[in-house]
Amino acid sequence: MPVFAAQKMAAAQTILLDGPLGTELAVRGVPTPPPQWSGEAINTAPRVIEAIHRDYALAGATVHTAATFRTHARQAGPGWEALTARAVALTRGAIPRHHLVAGSIAPLEDCYRPDLSPLDSRPEHRAIARALARSGVDLLLCETFPHVGEALVAVEEAVATGLLVWASFTAGHRADLLTPIEVGHAARAAVARGASAVLVNCIPATRTLPYVEQLATAGVPFGAYANAGAPEEALGWDTAREPVACARAARVYAELASTWRAVGATLLGGCCGTGPAHIAALAASITPPSAPRFPSEAG
Repeated sequence: MPVFAAQKMAAAQTILLDGPLGTELAVRGVPTPPPQWSGEAINTAPRVIEAIHRDYALAGATVHTAATFRTHARQAGPGWEALTARAVALTRGAIPRHHLVAGSIAPLEDCYRPDLSPLDSRPEHRAIARALARSGVDLLLCETFPHVGEALVAVEEAVATGLLVWASFTAGHRADLLTPIEVGHAARAAVARGASAVLVNCIPATRTLPYVEQLATAGVPFGAYANAGAPEEALGWDTAREPVACARAARVYAELASTWRAVGATLLGGCCGTGPAHIAALAASITPPSAPRFPSEAG
């Protein structure tokens, strides 16, 4: 399916992404130690990863991100390509056939430390993008980038694979790494390099709207998958262990997301501290919820 047709389809409906793997693994008692974080569970708890993907699908998500955020060579060592392929296979096997698998391409170092971004990240991002393409993902999600220069390199290398590419920026858990204006500039630069959609993620949900408003200037489908914010905001985190509190937090998250939709966001999901209940609340707020048919299913 041509990219421009996929763009039109995404713009015409709200599409639900899944929520985080890392914090959801922790809720389910699975360790996620550095440097691989959630990638560690690909070998130690693959059935739990599959269960999380299934739960997000049942909640209403139709785009599912494989656990490849930290499966590249810097963190996973010589076996990184096999680990990447296994993460994608776990995702594919756990979700309905018509749902999409996104391959995560993340900053090579710390997503909250743009100062650590390598001076030349291109060779590594090229290798990661090609490995994900070989693994059979439907799209490449360059996500959680606080360093615009590295993000644009990742987008360029992802676009070179011929796959659909989405770019997502973060201002960090304190919303102080990038300003909304800077995210707007970054989004337009990513589109100029071939990104088919732009997002923000891992910004506290209560502080996400100004960033989403800037994405509206990029000229492509846009959206957000925010984090639950500080624990005292009670939008997720430990509330996931208590059903009533979790349901309340999820409803508040969906109410915040409705403000993103009001300015045109059509791509919605959750990041750190959220979970399947948050995605279910998003799904319930959308009438009717839509399943994506791009890029491989539509004629």
